[in-house]
Amino acid sequence: MTHSARRIGRSLALVLPVVLVLSGTLAVTMVPWADNSPSQVLTASAEDVSVPAKPRAAQDVLRDKLLSELQQGENPGVVLGHLQEQVNGRPSLAEHCMGIARALGRAAVEAYGPTKAQSYSRPVCDTSYASGVASMG
Repeated sequence: MTHSARRIGRSLALVLPVVLVLSGTLAVTMVPWADNSPSQVLTASAEDVSVPAKPRAAQDVLRDKLLSELQQGENPGVVLGHLQEQVNGRPSLAEHCMGIARALGRAAVEAYGPTKAQSYSRPVCDTSYASGVASMG
């Protein structure tokens, strides 16, 4: 009798954990709030991580840097001076100067209001900064 009880005990000791794990896994995946669609499985690893990120264009980097300076409380006149320095140092940025200055004008209106923002106007990139201020004011 003890031999057969021991054999049953060993069988249960081997099989019972497997059954519990499988039934627990199935129970969790079948709850109503779980998304069971196959398209949602492994979405984080579905992207091709071997493709390097595209480098950002110089004008986008410069625009974001200057807007950040403005948002951190830097005087818009000083920021426009930085824009002029960058364009003088890298002539390839000249074709983007107007767009950047316009973005700075719009951001200055949000930070200072139209009247004060207009007082910082400089002759950088023609009148693009003033155009950006006027479009928001």
